[in-house]
This record gives sequence, structure tokens and C-alpha cells, in this order.
Amino acid sequence: MDLPKIIQDDGWLKPFESTIRMRIENVRLKMNNFAKGWFLKDFATGHLYFGLHVTENGWVFREWAPNATEIFMVGDFSDWKVLSKYAFTKIANGNWEIHLNEQDLKHLQKFKLLVKWPGGEGYRLPSYGTYMVQDEVTKVFNACIWAPKTPFKWQHEQPGAIQGPLLVYEAHVGMAGLDEKVGSYIEFTQNVLPRIKEAGYNTIQLMAVKEHPYYGSFGYHVSNFFALSSRFGTPDELKMLIDTAHGMGIRVIMDLVHSHAVKNEIEGLGMFDGTPYQYFHTGARRLHKAWDSLCFNYKKPEVIHFLLSNCQFWLTEYKFDGFRFDGVTSMLYLDHGLERDFTNYGMYYDSNQDEDAIDYLTLSNKLIHEVNPNAITIAEEMSGMPGLGAPIYDGGYGFNYRLAMGVPDYWIKLIKTLPDEQWNVSQIFHELKSHRNDEKTISYAESHDQALVGDKTIFFRLVDKEIYYSMSKSTESLVIDRGIALHKMIRLITAATAGAGYLNFMGNEFGHPEWIDFPREGNNWSYKYARRQWNLADDKKLKYHFLLDFDKEMIHFLENSSMYAQSFPDAVHIDEISQVLVFKRGSYLFIFSFNPGQSFPDYDIPIKKGSYQVVLSSDDEKFGGKNRIDKKYLYHTRSNAKNDNKETEYLTIYIPARTAMVLAITK
Repeated sequence: MDLPKIIQDDGWLKPFESTIRMRIENVRLKMNNFAKGWFLKDFATGHLYFGLHVTENGWVFREWAPNATEIFMVGDFSDWKVLSKYAFTKIANGNWEIHLNEQDLKHLQKFKLLVKWPGGEGYRLPSYGTYMVQDEVTKVFNACIWAPKTPFKWQHEQPGAIQGPLLVYEAHVGMAGLDEKVGSYIEFTQNVLPRIKEAGYNTIQLMAVKEHPYYGSFGYHVSNFFALSSRFGTPDELKMLIDTAHGMGIRVIMDLVHSHAVKNEIEGLGMFDGTPYQYFHTGARRLHKAWDSLCFNYKKPEVIHFLLSNCQFWLTEYKFDGFRFDGVTSMLYLDHGLERDFTNYGMYYDSNQDEDAIDYLTLSNKLIHEVNPNAITIAEEMSGMPGLGAPIYDGGYGFNYRLAMGVPDYWIKLIKTLPDEQWNVSQIFHELKSHRNDEKTISYAESHDQALVGDKTIFFRLVDKEIYYSMSKSTESLVIDRGIALHKMIRLITAATAGAGYLNFMGNEFGHPEWIDFPREGNNWSYKYARRQWNLADDKKLKYHFLLDFDKEMIHFLENSSMYAQSFPDAVHIDEISQVLVFKRGSYLFIFSFNPGQSFPDYDIPIKKGSYQVVLSSDDEKFGGKNRIDKKYLYHTRSNAKNDNKETEYLTIYIPARTAMVLAITK
């Protein structure tokens, strides 16, 4: 029997062959059980059966609540009274159903469910409800009927398969505006999408799309898995955002949270039918102790059906182009991977894994790519689980990409603990290019995580209080000069060494000041830090635009360079004493000098014979540099009599302190 390809590609996995084969077989068995040998997309249709739907004969509404004894719709239409007319009937398999005439319900009417069970009852929001609205005064959420007479008409085709690097712009609609308030889908479409298009990013990762009761959770404590967050607008307004992005050739993926759910019972699924175990584990495994949320029981077929249907719903109803799966590490391990260092392969196969969750992740990737073969799936995972980003047919879990989560952690640690005079370029290169050769990775210098209260963005950390006093072009500051130079270098080297893509959180591209802090009791419910100050980047009298302009040119270079066709960069020259690093990737040569004070007028780089021309320099005056690099000059290598290798010559070039250059190899 042939070895699975992930073992062929990585011989260190051979001792765990039996576990890997078991996982492959588990998925095959569940696939056959759920899909009966056909397609998972025919199984994952819960959103078409459950929930409230308009039919030719009126309305039909279904819920799964096996412990319930009675269920009623209560809302505007019943004057919020419990009426027998709106009572559900129990049918097979723990399901409940009600049929109503067309005139009984109307678009935008609000309602709840009253669910009764042995020994108790409670108001609940429908588990497959697609639109929830919060009362501005009472802050109570109600379900809202969304059934406009004129359905939304899509104007644009979804982008096709990704070609070249995946360039991800991580964004949060609510905090994307300049004003101190919750932003809307419409405002994002009108004001932010054009910025993303101009910046050159080809994919938007939207955070906090699903409804969540607490705004400050950043969308990670989901209550209603089939409902968009109405605090940003209506279903049609979200569709307009996505459709407009598609018209720009930009993909839109959702930050998908299937790793846990909010504890709330009225808004969420916590005790939907009066039992704690309908969707979640019981006992010690029910509560995620670090996140104070509930953990799904992936062993239950009904839970798998619910979550897979959720994937298909967002792909088909809203035409999302894929998902970034949040909290995958938490799903993979019975202890959620907490306080573990994952220093050896045995820790991926030591019976601490949630094999049912692994099955679900693999099945979800299978389903998503059945629904849309061009869909993008990204795993947010920090343990380094082998096979996560490998194809299912190779024995992997089927994600297209995985995030290189160690990279931002490395940058923050380096900046916090060592002055840049002590930065080791050999170690930097090793850390940034360390990724598996059988998986595509997306690197990033910082995401939203690094900007939350208690932490700082890279630029804020580099310049600290000087950001308040010295960002005017009329003000000289060595601290700001250093921060601008390193910010550009850090982002370029991170992107240049990435496996297959690059990610940026909105605003970080221009060194957004301060932190992210959502309105809460501790800050007097202020929106001051839950917004993006685009005016800083737009003001040509300030230095922020230097970083923004460099980021634009860098992203356009990445998009057009085709350098990611080569999986890894090749080291050309590493000079730890001078802090100079040179590597090659594709047809480009990258030169970085992290030396803080010394420039090198005639630096010799041993390299293959050829001609080279600078195509991107962080030292350009338009990027806040000193304009010390001549981009028109064509550099030719020269031979050296002391060198015995006839193929190797020397490239002699001026390398200023704290600069990065990209040279195209012309011949």
C-alpha cells in the first residue's frame, strides 16, 4: 500500500503512519455516511430546510429542538402574545414545523421563539435565523423577517481561481470609518473599497460578519451563525459590498468562527431546547476556559450538518469567496493547545487531538471546494499541525493556505527585547522562511491581534510617543526616521519570504497610531479607538503617507512579480557583522541592510554573473527616504581573480544604512 503523500513529502511523519491513515479512513467513512457516496453539498442543506422560508403556499418554518415540548412564534404579528395559531407541530427526528398563510407574516416584522421543555421554558432566537436586530433602547435582540418583494440582483461574476500571490486586506466594517461610531456596509463600500482597490490587494478578509451580541468581542463570540451583523446594515447592503468588490476583481472571504460560540442563551444556542448538550459538549469540555465560550461537539452528526450547512449558506447566499477559519488550534486539541510548545512531531499524534474536529475541518474543506472550486480556505493555526494545508487526496486536511502565526510574534518579540543594533540577520531570515514545503503559507508582520488594547502596532512600538509630536514633515526626528525605515523593511522582508501570500490589517499599512479598543464600560463607551483615521494618511503634510505609498508599491510589485512561483527564497549572502542580508527569489534579488548607522559605498555581493537593476527601494524620497539609490543605473557583475568559481562574480553596490532594495535580474 502506497504511503500517503504527506508522509512521502516528510519522512518524519512515518512513525505516525497508522494515525494518519486512521484520519484518512475516518473522513472517508463520514463522507460516505453523510453524502451517501455523492456530494457533501447535497447533504449540507440545512439552511434550505430549517428556518423561515417563503413558499408558493405561504410560509414554512422548521427548527431542530429534540428536548422541546412546545414551540411558539411570538412577535409583532401576535402583539407579542403566545397564540395557538403560531404553535409549531413536532415531526420526526426532533424537528418542529409550522405552516402559515402568506398574509400572516410580513417583511421586517420582529419575532422570537418561545421554547418549552420539561421543567422550564425560555425565549430564543431561531437557530437558522438570517437577520437579527437590536433594540436601540433595551439592547434586546429580536429575529427580523427578511423577505423583500424584490430580491437582490447580482451584477458581477465572482473572480476566478487565484493567480499568483494571495494579498489579503483584513478589515472590520464597524471600525473602518473615520467617525467615532459603528461604520456600515454602505460606508465601507463607498469609502474603503476604493482604497483597497488602489492599494492593490486582491482579497478582503471581513471580520465580525456573523451576529454577535457584544460588539467588543471583535465578532469572535458568535450568537447567530446564519445571520449577518445588523449593526452594520441589512443583508442586501452586505451583498452590495461583496458584489461591488467582485466588480473590482477583489475576492471577499469571511472570518469564519466554528471553533466556539457565545454562552448567551436567549440570543445564542447555549440552551436552545433546554439542554446544554444539543450543540455542545457536556461536562468539563463544554466551556472554553480561556475564551469563556461554548465548544461544539463535532461528534454529533446534527452539529456537523449545522456547521457544514453554515459554510454552504454563506457561499451561496452571499457569494463569499471562501473563509479564514478562526481558532483552528483550539479545535484540533482536546486541551485547545493551551500552554503547549509543540516542539516535536509526537505532540500532533499523542491522543490529545479531537479527531472529530479534525474530521469536520477536512469535510468542511471538501464541501467548500465542491460548492466553489475557486474558493479560498485559510487556517488560523499556531501549533504547526502537519497536513493542515495539504490536499485531502494527499492525506491532508484540505486548507488552501495556513497563516504563519509565528511571524508577527517573532517581530514583536524582536522589537521589544533587542535594539536593532543587535538584530541578527541570519536568525531573521531563518525565522521568516520557516514553513512547510507541502503547504502554502501567508505571512504577516501584524494583524488585528497586535493592535488590541494591551499591545501596540509595529509602528507605534517603534516610535512610541513621538507619533504625537513628530509626524509633521516640518519636524525633524531621528526616532521617526528610524521607525519609518524599519516599518518599510519589516513589511517588505515579511512579504518577500512568505510562502504564498501576505496579509495586512487595515490601517497598519500607513502606521496607524495607537491601539484598537472597542466601546466598553472601562473607556466610557467611547469609539475613539474603534475607527480608522484615514485623514492621517491623506494629509500630505504628515509622514504617514510615506508608509502608505511604499505599501502600495510593494503590493503592486508582489502582484506582478510572479516570485511566489518559487516556494522558498535562496540565501545569497548573509553578513551578520554588517547586518546585511541578500537573497534571491524568482528573478529578483533582495538586499536588506538592518545596520542602523553605517552605509557601505562599495559592498561586494558574490553572485551569479548577470545584470541587475533596482525596481523598488525603501530609500526613495517619496517613501520618506534619502534618495541615495540610483534606480536608473544598470549594475553589471564583475569577475574577481581571487575567485575560483567561474560562474560566480561580484555585484558591487552602494548599500545605505537601514534600507531595502529589490533588483530585477535582467540577464
